[in-house]
Amino acid sequence: MATIITDLKNTFRRGNIYLQLIYINVGVFILTTLTEVILQLFNRSLAGVFEWMELPASLSRFIIQPWSIFTYMFMHAGLMHILFNMLWLYWFGALFLNFFSTKHLRGIYILGGICGGVLYIVAYNIFPYFRPMIEYSFMLGASASVLAIVTATAYREPNYPIQLFLFGTIRLKYLALIVICTDLLFITSSNAGGHIAHLGGALAGFWFAAGLSKGTDITSWINKFLDAITSLSSIRPHKPKMKIHYGTERGKDYDYNARKKAQNDEIDRILDKLKKSGYESLTTEEKKSLFDASKR
Repeated sequence: MATIITDLKNTFRRGNIYLQLIYINVGVFILTTLTEVILQLFNRSLAGVFEWMELPASLSRFIIQPWSIFTYMFMHAGLMHILFNMLWLYWFGALFLNFFSTKHLRGIYILGGICGGVLYIVAYNIFPYFRPMIEYSFMLGASASVLAIVTATAYREPNYPIQLFLFGTIRLKYLALIVICTDLLFITSSNAGGHIAHLGGALAGFWFAAGLSKGTDITSWINKFLDAITSLSSIRPHKPKMKIHYGTERGKDYDYNARKKAQNDEIDRILDKLKKSGYESLTTEEKKSLFDASKR
C-alpha cells in the first residue's frame, strides 16, 4: 500500500498540470464517495457536511461559506459526472498546452470556475424563474472550468480540426459554439445551474484568450496567489545549518589546499637536494616521500 501511494505521489509530481488537476478531482471524488458509503453502512450520512463544499445559489448562505466558490469546482455528483468532465479536461488540457503555458491552464481552470460560479449565483438571484429554488439549490463540478479551457483554445486556434466519434472531423470553433448554444437552449432545464455555469466558464475563456492576444494576462493574480501559497509551504527553517555547512566546507577546502602546498614544497626541496648531491644523499624518509609522490 505504501508503495502504491509513493508511486501516485511521484506520478502526480511528474505529471502535466491537467493530469494533476485530474488527480485532485478524482482523489476528492473517491474520498467523499468512500466516506459516504462507509457511513451509509451505519445508517449515517454526511450529505449536509458536503454541502459546505458545494456552491449555494443563496447569497445569504454563500456569505457564510465563501470558500465554496473554489471548492465546488473539485466536487462531483456521480461517476458519469466526473468521468465526462475529466475526459474533456484530459483532451482539451493537452490541446491547450500546445498554445498556452502550464500556469495559464492552472489560472484559467480556477478563473473559469469562479466566473461560472458568480454567473450562477447572479442568475438565480436576478431572474424570477429561479427564486423558488434558491434556498435548496447547490452546484458542483468542474465543467465551467473545463469549458473555459475549451473556449480559450477555440479562440486561439479556431480552425483546429477535432476528430469526433460518428461525426468525423469538425473545427474547434464550431464545437465550442455547439456546446455554448446547447447551454443557452437548456438554461431553464433541471440542470439550469450547470448550464449557466458553463456560460460563465466560456466567458472566462474568451476573456482570457482575447486579453492575452493583446498582452494582458487576467490569470496572473491567481497564479501569483497560488505561487505565494506554494512558496510559504516550502519554507524550511534550516538557514543556520546551511551557513555552518558552507563554512565547514570552506574550512575543509582551505586545510586541503594548505596540506597540498606543504607536500609540493617538500617534494621540490627533495628534488633540489637530489639534483645537487645525488640519490645517496637522501634520507630514508625523503626517499619514501619521493617514492610516494611518484605514484600519485
